[in-house]
Amino acid sequence: MPFNHNDHYHRLLLRHLPKACRTALDVGCGTGRFARRLAGRGIDVHAVDPSAEALAHARARATAGEAADGSPLPRFEHADATRLQLPTEHYEFISCLASLHHMPFETVTALRKALAPGGVLVILGCYPEKSAADWAWSLAAVPVNAVARLAVAAAERRRPAGAAPVQAPVAPPKVPLSRIRRDAAELLPGCRIRRLLFWRYLLVFRADGLPPGG
Repeated sequence: MPFNHNDHYHRLLLRHLPKACRTALDVGCGTGRFARRLAGRGIDVHAVDPSAEALAHARARATAGEAADGSPLPRFEHADATRLQLPTEHYEFISCLASLHHMPFETVTALRKALAPGGVLVILGCYPEKSAADWAWSLAAVPVNAVARLAVAAAERRRPAGAAPVQAPVAPPKVPLSRIRRDAAELLPGCRIRRLLFWRYLLVFRADGLPPGG
């Protein structure tokens, strides 16, 4: 299992969960690891992804986890998030982990409308290297990434051999961070975006219009 950049940021994303959160939507859930973490907190999780293979793996892992610790299961749905009829003002937390670049950025409008009052939308997004700042962050990430991969590889060598892990489909991002910031300011007024290591950015939006915390 290679070092997973998205999994690395799970704890950061969970810091933005509203208090006493009861309902969540995970868009582009892939193999379901983050959806399972949400469900493990007692949250009713609706997780969607267009990949049938990834969802089959997600359901299998969730079922195994339920047998082990009694955690509730996420509700996995094979669906294209851009075509879903989402309930209005329903979800208290919506997450998109490295999935938004697979769809038009305007999809955030439907996600915003699906947020309950006071709900939080978090996007762990990908962007291509276009500017000098992009390349500077990329260069800073390379040595850290190499060390992390070596550590993961060493840990994997100590584990019994098993089947190759299922990976969700990937696609290279095309929209530069400057354009993402501009579109987000229009479609998600009041949101905050900050650049992260490992070729990612974090966008946080609150449905009550108050500045996002964290």
